[in-house]
Amino acid sequence: MGAARRLIEDGERRRRVGVRHRLASGARGPSVEDVAEALVALHATDAATVFLAVGARLQDSRGTVAAVERALYEERTLARMHGMRHTLFVFPVGIAPVVQASTTHAVAVRERAVFLKHLAAAGGFDAHWLEQTERETLSALAARGEATAVQLGSDVPRLREKLVYEAGTAREVTQSVSTRLLRTLGTEGRVVRGRPLGSWTSSQFRWAIAPPMPELPAADAQSELVRHWLATCGPATEADLKWWTGWKVTDVRKALAAIGAEAVGLEDGTTGFVLAGDTEEAPEPEPWAALLPALDPTAMGWQQRDWFLDPDHRAELFDRSGNIGPTVWWNGRVIGSWAQRAADGEIVWHLFAPQGREVLDAIEAEAGRLASWLGGARITPRFRTPLERRLTQL
Repeated sequence: MGAARRLIEDGERRRRVGVRHRLASGARGPSVEDVAEALVALHATDAATVFLAVGARLQDSRGTVAAVERALYEERTLARMHGMRHTLFVFPVGIAPVVQASTTHAVAVRERAVFLKHLAAAGGFDAHWLEQTERETLSALAARGEATAVQLGSDVPRLREKLVYEAGTAREVTQSVSTRLLRTLGTEGRVVRGRPLGSWTSSQFRWAIAPPMPELPAADAQSELVRHWLATCGPATEADLKWWTGWKVTDVRKALAAIGAEAVGLEDGTTGFVLAGDTEEAPEPEPWAALLPALDPTAMGWQQRDWFLDPDHRAELFDRSGNIGPTVWWNGRVIGSWAQRAADGEIVWHLFAPQGREVLDAIEAEAGRLASWLGGARITPRFRTPLERRLTQL
């Protein structure tokens, strides 16, 4: 008769989050790279999220903006690229080839097929036309070193052609060829997003030729990505991993088997997985509070969130597409939301239940820490949620 599975209760999962996600004050990271490695992936659909997520986890957050920009644009220790679920993330450069081979390559194949389909439907455009346009675009980009889509359009007039996508549907949109072409080349790892136009909160990026990236077998890369993810988010279920990666469940199971992931019991009666041997009881960190941004990787780390988020509060914290807004945390639970007041930029928050003095003092301290490094910058989440909208009007 085999040994009984280790039961990891919700409280222990929350303790793991405090330490492994660099949220407890004693577990905060010394550098941007340390935080990124600990989290595996930083959501980057909203450019500000990368900075806010890192700043919440740094030992010294005062230089957050400069430190993140240096890592992204000067030292290139972080890479912004499409990854899981066709979503834009920032990854440590060491894991970028793993993400490309395990996930983004399949995204790129679909992206190119859809692009060619739309070109054909528009008439007068075919694969040969696209190939020539790509060559001219890459040549112009190499000559400039770094350029916006508008600048490239002045060098390559074909990029200014307009196409209608999803014609006749509620999703109909007209876009220039440059928008889809650069995104396609980005998913293929041939170009990379550089510095944004304007401030660090901008999502309008310059483009550059991507540095060479080693090619990895897809199955090996999937196993390696799961290894990184479980080190950060284990225990978690197959459903969590399938949702986070966007893979087929068969790929998830193969990757779990390849790394010898260990099955454990979870408090809700489901089966979770951890890395082999990662079953020692998690230590209790000191009490901690955190103000995390919209789309923070902790809040978006699992599909099933009831162990840290009361489902009664979902309607207030999520938009209709499942994007979570800013959250207030206490010891591994979401207890409220925060925002910047529209009138003066002051950080304000709402808690779902009354809290004691220790909690309120900790939240106040985190709000002060955040306000200090923001330095007057205004943040509006790209995906607005009901509670965040109300808080801005206080």
